This record gives sequence, C-alpha cells and structure tokens, in this order.
Amino acid sequence: MSEEFLINVSNVETRVALLENGVLQEIRIERDDSKILVGNIYKGKVVRVLPGMQAAFVDIGLERAAFIHAKEILPIKTGGDAGDDSHQLSISELVRDGQSLVVQVTKDMIGSKGARLTTHLSIPSRYLVYMPYSDHVGISQRIDEEEERERLRAIVSEFMGDNPDVTGGFILRTAADGVSAEDILKDIEFLLKVWGFAEVQIGSVPVTSVVYEGLPLLMRTVRDLTEGHINQVRIDSEDAYQMVINFVRQFVPSMESHIENYVGDRPIFDLYGVEDELEKALHRNVGLKSGGHLVIDQTEAMTTVDVNTGTYVGHRNLEETIYKTNLEAAHAISRQLRLRNLGGIIIVDFIDMEEEEHRRQVLRTFEKMLERDYAKTNITGVSDLGLVEMTRKRTSESLEHVLCEPCPVCVGRGSLKTATTICYEIFREIRRVAHFYEAKTFMVIASQAVIDRLLDEESAHVADLAEYYGCNITFQVESMYQQETFDVVLL
Repeated sequence: MSEEFLINVSNVETRVALLENGVLQEIRIERDDSKILVGNIYKGKVVRVLPGMQAAFVDIGLERAAFIHAKEILPIKTGGDAGDDSHQLSISELVRDGQSLVVQVTKDMIGSKGARLTTHLSIPSRYLVYMPYSDHVGISQRIDEEEERERLRAIVSEFMGDNPDVTGGFILRTAADGVSAEDILKDIEFLLKVWGFAEVQIGSVPVTSVVYEGLPLLMRTVRDLTEGHINQVRIDSEDAYQMVINFVRQFVPSMESHIENYVGDRPIFDLYGVEDELEKALHRNVGLKSGGHLVIDQTEAMTTVDVNTGTYVGHRNLEETIYKTNLEAAHAISRQLRLRNLGGIIIVDFIDMEEEEHRRQVLRTFEKMLERDYAKTNITGVSDLGLVEMTRKRTSESLEHVLCEPCPVCVGRGSLKTATTICYEIFREIRRVAHFYEAKTFMVIASQAVIDRLLDEESAHVADLAEYYGCNITFQVESMYQQETFDVVLL
C-alpha cells in the first residue's frame, strides 16, 4: 500500500493530509491560536477536589481548569506485604486543594470539557517512549515477531543493567522494528536529556506553567515517519521543507530521499483533491459508489452511523443488495472515522441481514479495515438490536469541531421552525399582549418569509384577530432577522 503525506504550511496553520493509494484517509490541523496540547507537561495547581467523582480540577494556565481522575494520580495503589490485596487510594488521600501537581495532558479540551490529565508522565521520541515514573519495558503490539520483540527488550534491559542510576521505563514504538541497537541507545540518551531538562523546570517554574512542550504537528509528523510505509512527503513551504530536511538528516537520514519541496503553481491540496474531500467530510450524508449512503450524526454523547441502500437494488435479490451495501459501508465507515477524527462511543446501524454468514463477513471486514486506523479502536459487540457498538480513542477535537462552530440561526439544532410555526407564535404573542394592554395598532416585525406568509396564507387569521381585538395589525420586514426572530410592537 502506497502512503504519502501532503503538508500545507502557512503563517497561521499547518495541515497534514495522509493519502493511501491516492485517497485521503486522515487530515490533521494545527492552528497558531489553538495548538494541540496532548503530551505537554505542566506544573499545575489543584483548585477543587471532588470526592464524589474521585477526581479533581487542576489549573494549568488554560482558559478552563483541567480534569484528573484518581486512577491517573501517582501513587495509584497501596498495600501491605507481597500477596496482599492492594487498593485504590481515594482522591482525598492523593491530593488536596492548593497543592502543586506535575501533570501531562492526555486529551485536549473538547467542546465545553477541559483537558484530561495524568501524572503518569511519558516523553516520546522516534523509537521509544520514556516513562520516568515507571519501571516497565514494553513493546508495541504492532511488532508481532517474537524474536524481534525479545531483541528490542534485551537492548533496553542491557542498558538499564549497565546504568543502575537510570530510573524509569520504556516502551519501544512500532518504528523501532529492525532498528539497530546503536540507534535505540541514541534515542534513550536523547530522552534522558529531555527528562533532565524537564526536572530542572519542575523545580524552578511557578505553578500553572509549562514544563515540557511536545513537538509541533509538522515535526511530529516527520518524527513518526516509518521507512517502507511512506512513499513520499510533499511540503509546499520552502522554510518548512528546510526545517524538515535538517531534522531528518539528524534523526532519520534514510527518509531524506522521500522528502520533496512542492513548488507548483496550483495549491497542493487542490492538486490532490484534498480540499474537496474536506468539504465532503463536513456533510452529514456520505454517498457510496453502489448508490447507497451513510448518515453520520455527531452528538455530545456519541456518534451514530446509519447505513441505507438508497438507489442500489442489486441484481438477484434483496439480501444480496443489503449484503453488498453493508460490505461497501464497512470500508467507507472506517475511512470516515479516521478522516473526521471521530472518537468516543460510536454506534453503527448496518442494514439488517437475514443470513448469519453475511453478518459475520461484514463484521470481519469492518474489523479488518479498522486495523489500519492509527487510533485505538475496540468493537465491544453487536447489541440485541443488531447495532455494532465500538469505541475509538479520542485525544483531540473532531474535524467538524476544528473547522466549524454551532449555527447561530438554529443554535446547533440542525433545523429551523417553519414560517407557519412562527406565524402562530406571533398570533399567540398578540393575544397575550392584547389581554393586558389596550393598543390601537400592533406592528409585527419579522423576516421576509414570515411576513409573506402572514399577508398571504395566514391573512384570514390576521383579519379575524384584528377584528376580535378591535385593532390594526401592520407588518414590517426586517432583513437582518432570521426566520425564528420576530417582535410585536405596540403603537
């Protein structure tokens, strides 16, 4: 499978598009006014302990206090001698109001929710993740050859044995597969230097200050490049290109030949159709080649995906139509989850299938497609109603939340009251006011669509109302009013 990155850099934002076989699969966006915080380490201050929730709010200098659960605070367990059952300490035993606490962001601020925190600190490099408060040595699950796993574990274990003064643990990332011991050890030394600097910061900076900041999106992307998987990286900024070349020459020299400075006249995202795909990814409906379509609804609690056959009627029977539509949908949904960066609880409503083998094949296809997702996914099962229930790890805002805001007209409802409904609300308001005040004339100020209906389809009702209250009812169009906005003025 051919993978390539397209990187669009401007003075206000960086956008990174991942294409697989020429098709957009993921888009990552980082703007100067809303940088990604995941991975940053702060010296925070506990501002509120919530015993009932076993959690606390921590001020780390952001606009909203961040949230940390008791299980994310070291030490998380205590116990007696070996063999005794250990137990989770309560939040009140772990922290107190006003206490300083060194924390790391695990999830960005999403919507009205503050950032999520942990004290289980970790610092990533190209090949490893260093965990200063752990003694664990782990290997990425994507490295599946046992011999290679043992080789990597032995490299780190031997280093720890030769350097007993070094504390902490390591996780070897997927990129470490096949990497020489020399390069692994260089990464370890780099991480220990970074942590040494962070320790100095922890002791010197005031509370609510940054101790360690992760790499920006551009450099994170380059750091995580894996030779053999990435065919090409195209960057449309000369300055960004030079930064990347300097970085790869120092840390990933084998990738230099894959880095290209795009200098074409046409914007790089236009050339590869990325802008069009981004626009489609903000729509509720997603068309399938067969004629069916998906309906994706993102809410605060969860995301739902409904599969419909649409105009597709198949060639033999209804069951075949449904089966083929569901198979195509399984591919499309896995891509949409990545492209839209949808996370949390996700419910997929495939079209009901009668044959058990068809249901099994669709679920297997869906699981196989999700294996290509860089975010952790987990299908928890199929409910009694035939709904596929799953989760996808969410660490940052979805594409919709990054690029959009709630509609000021419907305030995020996704629908408007009809002009008829507004007319009837106006009638009720006139009755309400007329009951308490004597007025010769009522002026109704509303949008063009509402006034048009009042003067046409509802004119008889307007006349009856005017006759009943012995008043005149006049109308004025206000072009700045939205359909649901109106005023009734006494003259």
